[in-house]
Amino acid sequence: MILIIGIFFMLLSWMISSRLKSKFKKYSQTPLQSGLSGAEVAKLMLADSGIHDVKVISVQGELTDHYNPGNKTINLSEAVYHGRNAAATAVAAHETGHAVQHAKAYSMLELRSALVPMQNVSAKVMNVIFMMMIFGGFMLPTMIPWNLALIIIIGCYSIFTLFAFITLPVEFDASKRALNWISERGIVTSSEHSMAKDALKWAAMTYVVAAIGALVTLMYYVMMFMGGDD
Repeated sequence: MILIIGIFFMLLSWMISSRLKSKFKKYSQTPLQSGLSGAEVAKLMLADSGIHDVKVISVQGELTDHYNPGNKTINLSEAVYHGRNAAATAVAAHETGHAVQHAKAYSMLELRSALVPMQNVSAKVMNVIFMMMIFGGFMLPTMIPWNLALIIIIGCYSIFTLFAFITLPVEFDASKRALNWISERGIVTSSEHSMAKDALKWAAMTYVVAAIGALVTLMYYVMMFMGGDD
């Protein structure tokens, strides 16, 4: 059953990821009328927000854009950093939105950051449990009682699920900040704003699927623990 759940959400995630890449490719083909690059958009939004200690840098890869609160850097993929289109503007402004959240101590971002260590530890514990199940399944009951193993798995997936759902308002808020700013600042036209909004919507869908997938998996293990699995 868990294999079927995993395959289903892997396929769904792949479909949304493909759709996202398709949207970004489409919206990258129309030059932005303002002529600003993603890097320029990010720097301007930072300045408007009164943030002067965050750097905007270029990183390799596709859709590798992210904000790093540890060293206060907005990391933009080369296509976004140099791009002068609605897709690049949307991503650059979104990642800058995270920097604004950080500067303003946005509560959900702080909560998610606080959960990162627990998330990392849980991931390591799950790796050990699954390695034991895959390569020494017949030994697992002698090393850890099955019910105890299930409790550990449920505990870890509870953290994964909480982290995934807390991530949703963080991402939605960053997109809202980005879309409001690029519109109010006159960075985009109405049609370009629609493109940016659509691109960010599909980006958000990847987080929605991840959250639902984590919740479904958690419920599966809870049902198994309660004897609901045949």
